[in-house]
Amino acid sequence: MSKLPDGRFVDDAPFDPEASLQQLERRDLDAPNWVLVWRKFKTHRLGLISGIFLLLCYLMLPFAGFVAPYGPNERNGEHLYAPPQSVNWFHQGEFIGPYVYPIVAEADLETFQWKFVPDTEDPRPVRFFCEASEYKLAGLIRSNTHLFCAPEGTTLFLWGSDRLGRDIFSRILYGAQLSLTVGLIGISVSFFLGILFGSLAGYFGGRIDWVINRVIEILRSLPELPLWLALSAAVPSNWSPVAVFFIISIILGILDWPGLARSVRAKFLSLREEEYVRAAEMMGASSGRVIRKHLLPNFMSHLIASATLSIPAMILGETALSFLGLGLRAPAVSWGVMLNDAQNLASIEIYPWTAIPMLPIIVVVLAFNFLGDGLRDSLDPYQQ
Repeated sequence: MSKLPDGRFVDDAPFDPEASLQQLERRDLDAPNWVLVWRKFKTHRLGLISGIFLLLCYLMLPFAGFVAPYGPNERNGEHLYAPPQSVNWFHQGEFIGPYVYPIVAEADLETFQWKFVPDTEDPRPVRFFCEASEYKLAGLIRSNTHLFCAPEGTTLFLWGSDRLGRDIFSRILYGAQLSLTVGLIGISVSFFLGILFGSLAGYFGGRIDWVINRVIEILRSLPELPLWLALSAAVPSNWSPVAVFFIISIILGILDWPGLARSVRAKFLSLREEEYVRAAEMMGASSGRVIRKHLLPNFMSHLIASATLSIPAMILGETALSFLGLGLRAPAVSWGVMLNDAQNLASIEIYPWTAIPMLPIIVVVLAFNFLGDGLRDSLDPYQQ
């Protein structure tokens, strides 16, 4: 390495076009595995951005009531199907801060529908850190302080209102608490069953492997959607929304474990013949310790990537069941329950903002897929 007069350093070695630009140096090989994973994950821009976005979404869940200007089932009978209201900053060339115009419902004698006309001569500033409907912060602390509220005497429907005059923006925030959590609960059940049965089948083999494989084949041969419908229809209608939420999460987890169990079984079949596994067995380690301490850590990268790719499937499953009226039911609020109100195509044509709840579903599912792709490429830092 030589230094030029302008301060730059130049490598004196001849250029080798065959050299890999991503070849790991000695200091990389000696670095902890998590350092190599993080260093490589940072180069996957979509995965990194998606991970930050999802982290912010889950951190926001306990504070959904604080951010939402209305309660999840708070109704405004005079503003049914009200269109989205824009938040403005300047009025007639003068800066007055964020404000909205009051909207007044008027009957259209030609279409026989209510239309909402804004009063552009009466700007009303949006209130911040104000008191409104009561909610529970993180489900524990009662509070009625909101980040922002509608001005006195008017409404603030950022994304419009539904057929009962409920604010869609607020309901989407509250619905995220159930729709995003159902994936975590479902994947916990799925991973517990998948790892348990897959490790037993792959490590012990023999009759245990045969029985577990037959159970997996039977479950995978059943059509998913009719099975979901049958199990969801068996949930008693008089159960509370919380009980229905947990049983739906468990149902989704129970139906998702066979695929993971097969992956775990195939990996264990190859790993159980490794020398370090045989050495641990010869030193007297129990089967549980061999599986827990020696086999699962070598398979953890695949499990993490599988989890991030399975969570969106759980979210879509809950959304589909709730959309069909067989999952969560009112007064529970989830994105699927909200889309259940948008089944009528004529209503969507007239009031297109009622279909807005499908946008967060699309964005979150794409974010999980991008994050899963980034983790799958990064969790094996020595592949290149």
